[in-house]
Amino acid sequence: MSTQNETEKKPIKQRLTEDGSAIFIGGLIIAGILITAFLTPSFTFSLPVYQWANGDDLFSKVFSANNLLLLAGIGIVFAVFSAIAVQLSGGSVGNYLKGFGVVYILALIALVIAGNKTIAYYGIEYVVFGLIIGLLLSNLAVLPAWLREAARSEFFIKTGLVILGSSVLFTDIIKAGLPGILQAVLVVAVVWFFSMWLSRKLKVDDEFGVILASAVSICGVSAAIVAAGAIQGDKKKLSYVTTLVLLVAIPMLILQPWLIRKFHIPEIVGGAWLGGTLDTTASVTAAAQLVGPVALKAGVIIKFSQNVLIGVAAFFIAGWWALKKDGGKKEKNEKPGLAIVWERFPKFVVGFIIVSLIFSFLIPSGTTKQVSGILNSLRTVWFALAFVSIGLEAKFSDLIKIQGGRPGIAFIGAQLFNILWTLLWAYLLFGGVLFDAPDIS
Repeated sequence: MSTQNETEKKPIKQRLTEDGSAIFIGGLIIAGILITAFLTPSFTFSLPVYQWANGDDLFSKVFSANNLLLLAGIGIVFAVFSAIAVQLSGGSVGNYLKGFGVVYILALIALVIAGNKTIAYYGIEYVVFGLIIGLLLSNLAVLPAWLREAARSEFFIKTGLVILGSSVLFTDIIKAGLPGILQAVLVVAVVWFFSMWLSRKLKVDDEFGVILASAVSICGVSAAIVAAGAIQGDKKKLSYVTTLVLLVAIPMLILQPWLIRKFHIPEIVGGAWLGGTLDTTASVTAAAQLVGPVALKAGVIIKFSQNVLIGVAAFFIAGWWALKKDGGKKEKNEKPGLAIVWERFPKFVVGFIIVSLIFSFLIPSGTTKQVSGILNSLRTVWFALAFVSIGLEAKFSDLIKIQGGRPGIAFIGAQLFNILWTLLWAYLLFGGVLFDAPDIS
């Protein structure tokens, strides 16, 4: 009889199809935008509008005919592209398309709520509203099969991560110099191992611990999905961790900028602290803007530095897990090699790395600036779809029951350590203690 954990794991063919589809669709979108930019250098891409301050703005900007047509066009393109992936993975295209329309509308609602000027000021992102909307629906109603078919959080975020590679530029990371690189490595490595140690102390299983440790130490939900792919993890555990990431992020977004101002922490140190602890570039941007322009630049650069480590972390985790799990097969005299590591390695990360390298070294800076707005906007829509889907896939009862709530305690404990450890190194590396503070103004 299969265990619950086994039933939650995807067959390798399905995982490869999903990863390959994410790379193909993300690459197709990027290629289409780049070709347009190269052929018409003066072309200005139309961006969807979600920002509004009052009722007049809401109807004249967000709900204007042009904006609604643009949003409808994006939705149709995304539906067609993702339906191809569903077909390849053996899903029901009819059910998916019916459900996709609902998930897309819910994602837009989350983006519009977060676009309010007051809400944006406090740094509460669309990801939080997307999660809450999905959680309310999944816990207050019985979801029909066609809606569950469309809740494909991993596929949506994998596609978004491939596009994210276009904004993670190695040239930006160099601006932070040695302090930025050191902080990224020290935070990711030490926090990851501390999180694993704490998880084991609290008797949380290693599969849960790996996903949890990756989320805390690297970049939240994205890293959790990468780690889950590397170890072929339980989808319910992944959903649990991603829900925790977003819920814990809310007080951090509010409290950390307040603490920086309250205790007069230097802007560059505060930015480095925010970049190393908050889990998405958008949340770092929102929080750092409350501190100042130098904090904003430092925070984004540090976050980019950690994002680059996604690929390194994926290879490390896949190799470590192969040694841990497959290395025990003494009766078969099998030793895990590179083939097993490659099998476990999340293939969509390759797409992320290739896109990042192309935009870092091959695409002219002028073209990068021209296309960055539309690519970031499209990536945001994929992520909004993902976070609504995470909510639709999660049950509060499961969050409480899973391992007696111990993973939640481990996550909060690891995040507290992350906050303190990162603040220490932000001071040492950016506060002029070990090195001269880098000039990023």
